[in-house]
Amino acid sequence: MSSDRLLRVNELLRRELGAIFTTLISPTSSTLVTVTGVKTAPNLRDATVHVSVYGAEAQGEEVLALLNEKRAQIQGELARNVVLKYTPRLHFRLDRTAAKADRVLSILESLQMDGEGPGGGAPSPEQ
Repeated sequence: MSSDRLLRVNELLRRELGAIFTTLISPTSSTLVTVTGVKTAPNLRDATVHVSVYGAEAQGEEVLALLNEKRAQIQGELARNVVLKYTPRLHFRLDRTAAKADRVLSILESLQMDGEGPGGGAPSPEQ
């Protein structure tokens, strides 16, 4: 399968799974769940779904358990909405990119506040 077609399939699955999560997962979860990406195997038999959860680490694990519990139902909805030769078996993974980015930003902010002396803070007007 061409990589261009695989990219289109990944994007299609990402959009459809986002819509499915809105109806199946959001009412039962107390946190925001976002599909950040899908990586489908070249034979379309398996797909890894990267999910971002807004909240604590424990909430992410709860949502991941809920997704794995409802995997068959999610795949059924996906099969009804998307026509492919095979409906891929979904594997859910937590995407911790946003949490890592928040941590890096907080470290940078704390370094900036600690370094208010020379070289820290806002640049002087002469620069």
